[in-house]
Amino acid sequence: MGNKALWTQFEGWKNDYKWVDLTRELSADTPHWSGFPDMVVEVPFDYPDGFFVHKYTLVSQYGTHIDAPCHFPQGRRTLDKIMPEEMVLPLCVIDITDKVNENVDYVFGVQDILDWEAVHGQIPEGAFVAMQTGWSKREDMNNFDENGIKHFPGWGIPALEFLAKERKVKAVGHEPADTDPGVIACTEGYVGEYYILDQECYQVELMINLDQVPPVGSLIFVGFPKAKDSPGFTARCIALCPKE
Repeated sequence: MGNKALWTQFEGWKNDYKWVDLTRELSADTPHWSGFPDMVVEVPFDYPDGFFVHKYTLVSQYGTHIDAPCHFPQGRRTLDKIMPEEMVLPLCVIDITDKVNENVDYVFGVQDILDWEAVHGQIPEGAFVAMQTGWSKREDMNNFDENGIKHFPGWGIPALEFLAKERKVKAVGHEPADTDPGVIACTEGYVGEYYILDQECYQVELMINLDQVPPVGSLIFVGFPKAKDSPGFTARCIALCPKE
């Protein structure tokens, strides 16, 4: 008859949990890193031809996307080397929206992690840690000033070091298009992004709907093409969350 335990559990998931889409709709209007061109969509075949096909021209890191470890440091894993068991992870969401509302250049620090753990318990090994900032609700994601400097929140290197070394996370995620705060990226480079990818962790950028996910107790499913030798790709990310 076979082992149907997962099927039984899945029925419980549908009744006792909710699904939250963490992914932006993919189109030419989708927010993306300012240095990349807009996606182009062509229709080489339409229904009069017998079937319907789109041709997409876009960079690998467009919209909500995954960055493989090799995206910055050479010699790290490409996208096709990320294992299936790394694509479903415990999800921890750390909300710093109030701090970002007071300071758009806020740098996420170790104390933010410790404060969260004092309430919710220690981040489990192998987790996906998402930084919730409310930034995805903005129309102007870049927030340039008159000197062309971007202003948005991001991860500080001490926090990323703590997550990688002390908590041994598998991945991090955030709402802005960059890992590093805008002012740091513009003055020091993408130092935080290089660091976390160099630890063989992956990351997901331009996430949405993190405010619909509880701080603890959810799972994240990170889906993407198994593109050979790729530094990343547009991703579909969903969270399975306890109903509150």
